[in-house]
Amino acid sequence: MSVPVVLVAGLHGVARAAVVDRLLRERPGALAIHHDLREIAGGLVTRTVRDAAATLEQTLVRLEHGCVTCTVREDLIPRLLRYADRAPLLVVDLWDCVEPRSVAEALDHPGLDGDIRLAGVLTAVDAELMPTDICRGELLSEAGKPGAAGDGRYLAEVLAHQIEYATALVVPDTLPAALPPADEDDLRLCRELLGHLAPMTPVTMPGEPLPPLTGPALCTRELAARVDPATAQLPCATRTPAADTVVWHRTAPLHPARFFDAMDVLATESVRSRGRFWLASRPDRMLAWDAVAGIVTVEDTGPWLAALPEPAWADVPPARRLAAALDWAPGRGDRVQHLVLTGPGLDQDRIHDLLDSCLLAPDETATALDDPFAEILDLDPTT
Repeated sequence: MSVPVVLVAGLHGVARAAVVDRLLRERPGALAIHHDLREIAGGLVTRTVRDAAATLEQTLVRLEHGCVTCTVREDLIPRLLRYADRAPLLVVDLWDCVEPRSVAEALDHPGLDGDIRLAGVLTAVDAELMPTDICRGELLSEAGKPGAAGDGRYLAEVLAHQIEYATALVVPDTLPAALPPADEDDLRLCRELLGHLAPMTPVTMPGEPLPPLTGPALCTRELAARVDPATAQLPCATRTPAADTVVWHRTAPLHPARFFDAMDVLATESVRSRGRFWLASRPDRMLAWDAVAGIVTVEDTGPWLAALPEPAWADVPPARRLAAALDWAPGRGDRVQHLVLTGPGLDQDRIHDLLDSCLLAPDETATALDDPFAEILDLDPTT
């Protein structure tokens, strides 16, 4: 019988440790493994193994390369396998800046079947810090939380990805005695914002039971489909006292220059925005929009399904074919504009008017359009 493994992620180390402690208390004999990455730039990490009562092992590990991938491959997986026959539950206490997806996918390996199975991905959230941190447009290195030398990720970006990938979100009720309990207003605001960012993900608040960690191993392809641009389960339009989520869904192509000019407004007026879109200048390419705390990423994610020859559809994952079918229409196929923006006091009509003004007008032609995205995407605009 394989041993369940639960990943506990989160930028907020105190909250994460409280969730790990609770898992160890509620599952007697469970073990937690943690890698301290403060010295990873020099190829060194400190590994700690503990149970509910004591630290069982603390070792300085020297890696061939100083990166999270090497830590998982060279040390975490061998350690999980070593303890698989000694514990009813293995808890991976991820370092602050580690996004759980890469670790989850490393554990979803055929060679590990029968020994360990991924049972859950929890992200611990500090109710007081989260509403502020999701707005912090600073690099991890500036916040003292880099994952490797030259880590160019942003703090709010990592926090958003930790929240959105998780199978459950936990706001702990047990914090160090030196810290005051969470304020009721903080808890209310935190839960409200989590409902905007990850509305389909269960949230455990103080005093509530943790989600069950039983059943078959999680499928990381299904976890990825929840967040990948082509298949993402994007939030619906929602209005609450502290924030609004606005959805813009259209079928006409975007004029590349006008949309490029609108990017700053979209990114700065919202706290979090994401989705997929298409430009008149590159009708065969699905482009992904991902922005948090004013930091925008635009990526080419490959062809729209309608741009592929029909025989190639058999090689496309079922989740992608289903998502395409929901957007499908004669003439354009699955090409769609689907952007979702979340922030305080968003004016839906104003955002819709701005984005609608970026659409290609009926009397405009897609040929010879100026495309400022060409340099960002590093693509030949003719492809």
